[in-house]
Amino acid sequence: MAGGFSVPGYGPERGSWAKLFARDSVARRLDWPLLLAAVALSLIGSALVWSATRNRTELVGDDPYSYLFKHVLNVGIGLALMVGTVWLGHRTLRTAVPILYGVSVFLVLLVLTPLGATINGAHAWINVAGLSLQPSEFVKITIILGMAMLLAARVDAGDREHPDHRTVVQALGLAAVPILITMLMPDLGSVMVMAMIVLGVLLASGASNRWVFGLLGAGAAGAVAVWQLGLLDDYQIARFAAFANPALDPAGVGYNTNQARIAIGSGGLTGAGLGNGSQTTGQFVPEQQTDFIFTVAGEELGFIGAGLILVLLGVVLWRACRIARETTELYGTIVAAGIIAWFAFQSFENVGMTLGIMPVAGLPLPFVSYGGTSMFAVWIAIGLLQSIRVQRPMSA
Repeated sequence: MAGGFSVPGYGPERGSWAKLFARDSVARRLDWPLLLAAVALSLIGSALVWSATRNRTELVGDDPYSYLFKHVLNVGIGLALMVGTVWLGHRTLRTAVPILYGVSVFLVLLVLTPLGATINGAHAWINVAGLSLQPSEFVKITIILGMAMLLAARVDAGDREHPDHRTVVQALGLAAVPILITMLMPDLGSVMVMAMIVLGVLLASGASNRWVFGLLGAGAAGAVAVWQLGLLDDYQIARFAAFANPALDPAGVGYNTNQARIAIGSGGLTGAGLGNGSQTTGQFVPEQQTDFIFTVAGEELGFIGAGLILVLLGVVLWRACRIARETTELYGTIVAAGIIAWFAFQSFENVGMTLGIMPVAGLPLPFVSYGGTSMFAVWIAIGLLQSIRVQRPMSA
């Protein structure tokens, strides 16, 4: 292709893994600041996971490096999934959306069967052959791809400038099915993330503002209805009560957030040093390797280390915003916007709940927290962003 570029999976050389990182193709087009920031977050997360679990014999047994090895393995698999996503391309995945959507809905339905498992109060997992999987993490990706496919179809074809009302209804219906199933688990944290994804996708699609305001109103009404109908579990109600009144039950429902703030506050500017935090070593903060991993950074790496994590997350969001702005197709813009909404809200919620400015919702910190399914999902998202950048025209 004269004046163009050759990328495996996007042209006549599809399947040529040898040229995947050729100087004149993919490697030159990858967003390296995005990739390096995500890798740095995963490496920092590995150190924090080790520190949070090394003394917890009920988790690691006699091997203090057990969770570290598992986390590094999850990161490695995530990187492989990113490479595979770039090789396939977001446009190829666009054609497979019906299959991916059907599989993800089937998996979340399995959570409601005897295969479903409850972990940390959330009935959001399935256990197969000794492995735990959280399907709602993959649903985030399929909602983004499915809504983008519908909303961008006629616009990218040149038939319309903006999605019409019928298309928006179809896109919202596509997202509503897995969201409603996730609410039945109930997995309130994932539902919140999915709602923000839907909002971000609509904003990026150019749909009428009436849909955006209507969605916000429907979300508020739905939250009131869920509360009034008693659809929340007792532990979820208790979390909101503790958020509204931190002094409500400091030894009970408010214990997690109180201990989290003590850990972060004790770190000072430079922290106690990796592995030397008294709160972490004493196991005062529950679930430090997953939902509350930011407390390990605050206590042992201090303001500087915790701030570095926030800066790196900011780099990821900045580069994703740049990719969304520079792509020439609406489909790519919407996919990037959905990922931005996902990463931004989940990061804010995770850090916010450790600081007491957000209710505890059981969401991992992207790239940092321990957890295979969540790690795989965020790296697939990075692969989608890289694919959008790789496929943009040379002039962009």
